Amino acid sequence: QVHIVESGGGLVQPGGSLRLSCAASGIIFKIYGSSWYRQAPGNKRELVASYTSVGSTHYEDSAKGRFTISRDDAKNTVYLQMNSLKPDDTAVYYCSTKRAWNTYWGQGTQVTVSS
Repeated sequence: QVHIVESGGGLVQPGGSLRLSCAASGIIFKIYGSSWYRQAPGNKRELVASYTSVGSTHYEDSAKGRFTISRDDAKNTVYLQMNSLKPDDTAVYYCSTKRAWNTYWGQGTQVTVSS
């Protein structure tokens, strides 16, 4: 059974930083890849960044230059380092992975950027 848990969210001032973590059991990120999504109130869930099984990364325009996705294979954990945070980054951040026709999600972690 696949279980994904995100952590590291919180309240941060504009310009601040946070590091989100995503730990998984029942699936190996190194084999299946992983992604971070976010969903702000009233908005659709949107892709932020991905880390593929072969080690390549992809960032949406909103994350380029400010966010970094990384992976610790020994811990089967994916991270999202977020710098220069803006109020528009406020959202629930979700970790996701896919295996065959199944997509797995964590419960999300709230990130609020506000002064």
